[in-house]
Amino acid sequence: MQINNSQFTSIEQVTGKYLNTKKINVANEAESTAFGEILKQTQLDASQESSNLKFSKHANERIASRSIDISENQMQRLLNGAKQANEKGINESLVIVDNLAFIVNVKNNTVITAMDQSETAENVYTNIDGAVII
Repeated sequence: MQINNSQFTSIEQVTGKYLNTKKINVANEAESTAFGEILKQTQLDASQESSNLKFSKHANERIASRSIDISENQMQRLLNGAKQANEKGINESLVIVDNLAFIVNVKNNTVITAMDQSETAENVYTNIDGAVII
């Protein structure tokens, strides 16, 4: 292979012409764009999932057995309390909304149990490392 030095002004032009690196770079750009889009979608999905609280089987049983009704407003405030607990680094949080008390596993975004404070004689909460009163 003979290269005429007067045709090229840089080594990049030579390698681009004879080694087809420009095509490889285009392919890598397409792959990185696809990866970037996948990463953004994954982060969006995780963000949407974290904006919803899950209720454990135990919490659902307690809500049903104690006839606890949670309004949309109270649910939004409970979610807000869980977010505040997360921002403060709390792992197991007591979130009090009106007269309702919820124990929330903040890391898993899961309500573990629920109780109506007006029906409870004792207001003792164990195994928590923080509380948010809304």
